[in-house]
Formats: sequence, structure tokens, C-alpha cells
Amino acid sequence: MRPAALLTAVAGMGVVAGMLAAGRARFPKPDMEPTASVEDTATPEVPEPVVPPAAAPDPRISMRARRVDESSKFYPAEVDGKPLERVAARKPEKPKPQPQKAATLPRPVAESAGVIAFGDRKLQLAGIVPTPTDMICKEPDGNEWPCGMLARTNFRLFLRLRSITCDLKDANWSGTTTASCKIGTQDLSKWLAENGWADAGAGSPLVALGEKAKAQKKGVYGEDPRKNASLALPPAPPPDDPLDPL
Repeated sequence: MRPAALLTAVAGMGVVAGMLAAGRARFPKPDMEPTASVEDTATPEVPEPVVPPAAAPDPRISMRARRVDESSKFYPAEVDGKPLERVAARKPEKPKPQPQKAATLPRPVAESAGVIAFGDRKLQLAGIVPTPTDMICKEPDGNEWPCGMLARTNFRLFLRLRSITCDLKDANWSGTTTASCKIGTQDLSKWLAENGWADAGAGSPLVALGEKAKAQKKGVYGEDPRKNASLALPPAPPPDDPLDPL
């Protein structure tokens, strides 16, 4: 290598070394990290939440629905988006009428098939037309027989002086009254109609039974029951209350 070139290289290296030394002197290396200031370490302030103003009450709700007791403050003011409305209170129910009590009448006596006597008072059975005791019936062969008297006799045998119950408001009446009566569960008017001893009244629910008895030639619609056999007792109704001596 030439001496001139060598000198040039050494001089360049010296210049670079000098520049590095000057840089270190100007920008010394810190021994520790810079300490944060008090302002930098302070806890940042958190802004308080903004509370929206309370909504004004709906005038419709305040007018139509109000609290009626302490617990009602927990009830919703609206249901399905509609304000609650006060409805009128229910009217008290009227008491149901008590069932009409039946009057018990002891020792009935058949005055005719359809009329019962209690001393000087009389009771006509409802739903039928009483058969007069002087009624005379005629058989197909022309023979006449006292059907009215036999109708009363059969009715007396059926009653046998047993107590009857009738739909009367008061058991103390005067003159003649009309009522439906029973012995046990057997209705007296029904018994007379279905056995042909009395006609059913117009519009009576017993009309069908009367027509059936007529078709079967029972009672006054048939022949004299004394011709071929002695008068037999009719079927007895259910027994009375065993505690009732009558």
C-alpha cells in the first residue's frame, strides 16, 4: 500500500472516533429510568353518570287508575301498552228463592176420582179432570156400569187413608183448593191418568198417559171390572216414612 493512502485512512478513522466521542459527551447515557411526576401518577377523574330527568306521569293513568291500598303500588300501571281502567263493581247477587215447602195432609178421603176431602175442605188434584161419581159408562155390547163410582172406589183403595204431601203454601185453607199431591214418590194425578180413572186436563203433561190408558181400555175406557173378577187392590206405592204413624 502506498504511504499516502495509508495516512488518509488513519486520518479518516481518527475523525470518526472524534465524532463518536463528541456525541457521547453531548448525549450522556442516563443511569436510571426517568421518574414519573405527581401529576402523571394521579388517578384520572371518572365523570359522574348523567341521570335523565324523570318522565312526567301520564295524565290518563293518574285519572283512570289509582292506588286503593298500600299493596297496589306494586301493580303495573299498564298492561300490553294500555293503561289500566277502573271497572264498576259487581252488583250483589239476589238471594235465590227458597224451595216451596210441601204441606202434609193426614187421613185423606176420596170424594171422587180427583177430589179429596178433609172434613169440610176439599182439594182438587192438578192436571186432571175429576170423574163424577154418578158417571155411567157403556160397554161395546151396550151394557152400562157405574164407572164413576168404581173410579172413586179404586182411588180410595189406593189412598188407604195414608198421609199425602201437597205443594201448598199453607195447609189451612178454606173451601176448595187445587194442588199437586204425592204419596211417597207417586204422584196422585199421574196414577189416576195412567190407570184411566180420570181424564187429563187440557194442556196437562198427563195427556199422553191418558191417551195410552184409553188405547189400552183401562179404567173408565174399558169394561165393567166386576164382570169376570172381583175388584182387586191396585199396586201399592212406595211405603211411607216408618217414623210417620199415619
